[in-house]
Amino acid sequence: MSFRRALALAACGLAGGSVLFSAVAVGKPPARSGGGDSEPRPGAAAAVPAAPAAPQGLLLLPPAAAAAAASCPPAAGWIERAGGTGGYWDSNWDRREPLALINLKKKNEETGEEELASRLDHCKAKATRHIFLIRHSQYNLDGRADKDRTLTPLGREQAELTGRRLASLGLKFDQIIHSSMTRATETTEIISKYLPGVKKISTDLLREGAPIEPDPPVSHWKPEAVQYYEDGARIEAAFRNFIHRADAKQEEDSYEIFVCHANVIRYIVCRALQFPPEGWLRMSLNNGSITHLVIRPNGRVALRTLGDTGFMPPDKITRT
Repeated sequence: MSFRRALALAACGLAGGSVLFSAVAVGKPPARSGGGDSEPRPGAAAAVPAAPAAPQGLLLLPPAAAAAAASCPPAAGWIERAGGTGGYWDSNWDRREPLALINLKKKNEETGEEELASRLDHCKAKATRHIFLIRHSQYNLDGRADKDRTLTPLGREQAELTGRRLASLGLKFDQIIHSSMTRATETTEIISKYLPGVKKISTDLLREGAPIEPDPPVSHWKPEAVQYYEDGARIEAAFRNFIHRADAKQEEDSYEIFVCHANVIRYIVCRALQFPPEGWLRMSLNNGSITHLVIRPNGRVALRTLGDTGFMPPDKITRT
């Protein structure tokens, strides 16, 4: 059984909650008594060839559990993947990989590789994008319509604290893009007081919604299937529109703020890191929290902070 297959079966068993693991020390096999005689005794069953040793520290499924797990659904692509693929990262996740942007059929046969290299260089990003995803502050849950769901007094304090924190970073922010919902708009107005001169852009793409059915499911929140269908496409469009490597024409690193909602931010983080997007509800974000993504020129993505509210006093932290 290959290492990846064993890991896939283990994950499958964990998901079903029915597999019992036992730790086995990995090392040299114990020496046989009697001088190491490996010949089978008369009448003894033929020895079963030993399975390849697993990497040290790995807990493998026992044979019975492995057989039971064989009926599990196929493992997700990030758990098991054919060898020789060079890893799990899709370098063209944002469809801006230089090789994907040029038409190789038009390569001039006379100049050959020189022209290809020149065209590739022309398409390469040069700058790094810093994405700051801010969850709106606490708001009035009793409001029936969006216009009634305004920030609470505590929510306004939280926005003040978030604005001060962003200003203290000493970065030259390029823009603030915010959801058009009332609680996000009000949060943006307060934050922007601490970042004078930074332009603000409102968009419906970042409005709150149900991005994709979560796995595992939860009992306290079950939107209708049509809501996933409608909201999911919009939130995915927000990801594709705003989260990508820098344009090739961008010369300097950029710092952009997005003020939106917990569901949107969690989905974006999963998609940007190429984690299963169905896992978005496994994370939790406080009101006014800061999540920092970095997108390098080569398309690599790093998560610097997730839901940071360490700059707030404990009595100001909420998650509503």
